[in-house]
Amino acid sequence: MAETRHTKVLIIGSGPAGYTAGVYASRALLNPILVQGIEPGGQLTTTTEVENWPGDTEVQGPDLMVRMESHARAVGCEIVGDIITDLDLSRRPFTAQGDSGATYSADAVILATGARAKWLGLPSEEKFKGFGVSACATCDGFFYRGQEIVVIGGGNTAVEEALFLTNFASKVTLIHRRDELRAEKILIERLMKNPKIEPLWNHVLEEVVGTDAPLGVEGVRARHVDTGKITEIPAKGVFIAIGHAPASELVKDQLETHMGGYVVVEPGTTRTSIPGVYAAGDLTDHVYRQAVTSAGMGCMAALDAEKFLAEQGDVSGRVMTEPLGYGAEVEADT
Repeated sequence: MAETRHTKVLIIGSGPAGYTAGVYASRALLNPILVQGIEPGGQLTTTTEVENWPGDTEVQGPDLMVRMESHARAVGCEIVGDIITDLDLSRRPFTAQGDSGATYSADAVILATGARAKWLGLPSEEKFKGFGVSACATCDGFFYRGQEIVVIGGGNTAVEEALFLTNFASKVTLIHRRDELRAEKILIERLMKNPKIEPLWNHVLEEVVGTDAPLGVEGVRARHVDTGKITEIPAKGVFIAIGHAPASELVKDQLETHMGGYVVVEPGTTRTSIPGVYAAGDLTDHVYRQAVTSAGMGCMAALDAEKFLAEQGDVSGRVMTEPLGYGAEVEADT
């Protein structure tokens, strides 16, 4: 028989926002349950050196997330290795279905599902995914020791990936559709000084080319955005680094979203369009998208949830017979 768990606060997601929410909710004695999701630790688990986390001159991304998880556990947050596949926010207690078969009910929900890598949508990109095409340099860079590699993009993600890949590759070609990068200045300076990196300006990826038996990448065809001229570049690996999209599939039809799926929150808070539901981190932040800001929002979400529950009183075990809206009140005990 499938297990049903109830908690005052259900936290969905396990990046900096989720784990920080777990710390604060635990310290508020809310006994939260945190469901880690498909990628425990979030995007930082696929990052190498983190140089902008306060208190650490340099820390490895995976190590930082292990520390955050340990901190959340130490203060009493229950962390579950499950994936939420369905979430019903139409009435409270809110209910969530886990891939494990478990059902979770909660008086408040904190969404911290983060964001995922974007893809270009090319048929050849899809064909070679996992066979030379990747969106994670940290995961797959070591496969290309001594090889030539191509990186697609022009923001922080692309520059960081290109710099990291020089640890393995003999050459990295960075293909960008504009004639200047949009990354932080310090990253651009590092890239331009690296002899292994060659930028190709005003070009877009037209096609990934390779072999069918065995399946593998041999190079790319890049198209000039103005002239249409095709440039062929040999490469054994292609890394797509064009940013991320919010992982809002669970709530896109239930909560107000904007900017391509980011969850809308009330300015200065983490409150969403449904009372008792809060969003934090990259799921809602389309501007800053930093680990430290995500952690800050995780703190805010836990404090917002604590205040909400205090105003509602102890709602454990109470049944809602009508969907919740703004100003809705919890019904009497049944």
